[in-house]
Amino acid sequence: MIVTLLKRCYRALTFAQWRETSKQLQSKGILGMNRRNVGYISRYNSRDLFPLVDNKLLTKNLAIEHRLTVPELLHVVSIQHQVNGVVNALKKEQGFCIKPAKGSGGKGILVVTKVESGVFQKSNGQIITDLDVQRHLSNILAGLFSLGGATDVAMVEALMVVDPRLTRYSFEGVPDIRVIVFCGVPVMAMLRLACKASHGKANLHQGAIGVGINLANGCAINAVQHDLPVTLHPDTKAQLMELQLDNWRGFLELACACYDMTGLGYLGVDLVMDANHGPTMLELNARPGLSIQIANNTGLLTRLQLVESTKKISRMTASERVDFAMKHFGVFEP
Repeated sequence: MIVTLLKRCYRALTFAQWRETSKQLQSKGILGMNRRNVGYISRYNSRDLFPLVDNKLLTKNLAIEHRLTVPELLHVVSIQHQVNGVVNALKKEQGFCIKPAKGSGGKGILVVTKVESGVFQKSNGQIITDLDVQRHLSNILAGLFSLGGATDVAMVEALMVVDPRLTRYSFEGVPDIRVIVFCGVPVMAMLRLACKASHGKANLHQGAIGVGINLANGCAINAVQHDLPVTLHPDTKAQLMELQLDNWRGFLELACACYDMTGLGYLGVDLVMDANHGPTMLELNARPGLSIQIANNTGLLTRLQLVESTKKISRMTASERVDFAMKHFGVFEP
């Protein structure tokens, strides 16, 4: 397992042991943080394009302009004077999600799954008051969750409806799919599943499950939690290796469209399967993490190098780039 090699790097190794471990990681095509930052993010992502993905409101408006499927935007709160009016308006919704436009790592996201008689309720059944929602919106405006603590705006989106075929694979939260897209080609994907340990959020560093996805067909090929292999969801007891995503090609085509929309050469695309709208884009990331390699038990570097060496990539349509990804980066049974 890749994770075993990575853990060795944190131990007190002799130079010979460190060199041998490094060679093994390289042989498996593992992309490290320094190489990612210098060889891919800095090289392929123009700095002037970063605001398009660092600001979720800009991302959403751009996606709407390009007619990509995104969650409906209900409200934008940019000044304190708007807070009370928006909270009152939200009492008429069935559910909603509040997020900071400049937030990262899932910080500052508040999901209300039920509104009944003007009372707000989270997915775990917890009741939150008008004052709680007002305070959360105010904290977002003050920059409590934003990158660098900068003042922010709050976005209120319509609640995503989880595809019923995926509900047994996640605890409370909405499963989301991270796709790494390089030069317009999907090169690796994983499904992130919320657990009780992650408090209903699909963040791997908080204890969510990462499931590596076969690019050829959308089937699970590996799963980890806290960087350790798992086969069962700890809360729902669902068999993770039985998981298969419907309309998989639709996910990959949407991921490609996000590259075409932003021009960012090295891009993380977060998607969900909405029961009503199908593949839907949540947000984008110009600095996607590397744990996707652990979830897939394989490295990114070899795949990135193949795309770099394929000269015709720049002339391919989005559909042709999906074909390329499914052919070269899928896992096929012998």
